[in-house]
Amino acid sequence: MDKNLGRILYNYLIDTGMAERLAAYINLFVLAVVVLVLVLLLDVLVWKILRGLSVRLARKSKNNFDNFLVAHRVPRYMAHVIPLTVLLEFVPVAFADFDYAGIIALKTIKILFVFLILIILRKFFKSVNGYLRTRPKFKDKPINSYVQVFMIFAWIVGTLTIFAIVTDTTVWKFFTALGAASAVVLLIFKDSILGFVASIQVTINDMVRIGDWITFEKYGADGDVVEISLATVKVQNFDMTTTTIPTYALISDSFKNWRSMQVSGGRRIKRSLVIRQNSIRFLTDEDIEGLKKILLVEAYLTNRSEQINSYNESNHINKELLVNGRNLTNLGVFRKYVTSYLENHSAINKKMTLMVRQLQPTSQGIPLEIYAFSSDKRWENYEYVMADIFDHLLAALPYFSLEVFELPVSLDSMHK
Repeated sequence: MDKNLGRILYNYLIDTGMAERLAAYINLFVLAVVVLVLVLLLDVLVWKILRGLSVRLARKSKNNFDNFLVAHRVPRYMAHVIPLTVLLEFVPVAFADFDYAGIIALKTIKILFVFLILIILRKFFKSVNGYLRTRPKFKDKPINSYVQVFMIFAWIVGTLTIFAIVTDTTVWKFFTALGAASAVVLLIFKDSILGFVASIQVTINDMVRIGDWITFEKYGADGDVVEISLATVKVQNFDMTTTTIPTYALISDSFKNWRSMQVSGGRRIKRSLVIRQNSIRFLTDEDIEGLKKILLVEAYLTNRSEQINSYNESNHINKELLVNGRNLTNLGVFRKYVTSYLENHSAINKKMTLMVRQLQPTSQGIPLEIYAFSSDKRWENYEYVMADIFDHLLAALPYFSLEVFELPVSLDSMHK
C-alpha cells in the first residue's frame, strides 16, 4: 500500500506550522485508531457473513460435522484471518515515520497470525476427532493420537516460523539446523515418537480399541479403555480408579484383552473342586441303588451297571473283592453328575466347550475342573452363575460320599 496515503494528515499538520515530531506522533495515533476501528468492524462483518454461511450449510448438510466446527468455534477464529491480513497491509502505512517501531509491530502481528493459524488447525482437528468419534467405523480407533502427532509437527513448524520472524531468517535455515540436531530432537521427542509408532501398530493390528476391557498387571490396570492418545492409554478400572499406561507398552509388554470373550457366545468358567483322595472309593451294589434316586444319573447308572455286570460275568470275574474287574467309583459317577447338571443348566452355553475333567493329583487332593461357558457375559451375572453352580456342587458332594480338601480345623482334630 502506498505510504503517502498515511502522510496526508501529517502533511496537513506540517502546513499549519506544527513541529515535525509532534505531527508524526499525532499522525501515528490517528492512523492507529482508524486502522483498529476499521479492522474491528471488518472482523465483525466477516464473522456475520461466516456465521450466515455456517447456518445455511448446516441446514443443507446431511451430517453433523458442521456442528462440531461451530462447537469448537472454528468459524469464529477463521473470521480473524481477513482482518489480521488487512492489518498487516496497514502497519507499514501507519508507521511510515517510525521504521523501528513499525518493524516490531509488523513482527508482532505476524507472530499473532502464526498463533491464529495454529489455533485454527487445533480447533479444526478437534472437530474432526469429535465427529469421527460419532461414526461407528472410527468410534474405537485412536484418532486422538494422530491429531496429537500432527499438532506436534504443526507447533514445531510454527515455533520455527516465529523464530524466523523474530530473527529475520528464512525458515529453511532453521530446518537445516534442525536436521543437524536431529539426534537431540529424537531424544527430546522419544516418547512421542514411540507413542506414534505404537498407536499405528495398535491400530493396524487391531490390538486395542476404545471400550475394550484389558488387564495389564504390570501397571495395575483392569478395566475399560476410555482414551488412546499419543503418549498414554487411559483405563478406567472396575474400582472406578483410572490407570494410565504408556502407549508403546502395548507393543513391548504383555497384556490381556477380553474383547474376544465379549464378542463370543459366552464367558469361560474354569474352576476346580479339590477332592480328598481318601474319600474316593468303589461303589457297591447298595451304593449304586441308593444313587439311582438322583435323577440326573439314574439312567447312566442303570445302563452302566448292566454293561459292567455283563462284562464281569462273561469273564468270570471274582467280585468278592471290589477291585477285581470293572467297577464304578463315587468320583466317576460324580463327574457324570456334574456333566449332566451343566448340560441342563439354563445359564450355560451348550454350543461351546463343556467339560468336567480330572487334573493331576496334588498334595491337597485331586482337582476336578469344570470347564464351561456362561451365556451371560456381564461380570456381575457371570459371577452369580458361577457361584450358583459351585454352591450346588459343594452341597451335592456328600451324596456321593466325597469330601473337599480343607486345611485341618477343630473338627478334624476331634475325629483324631
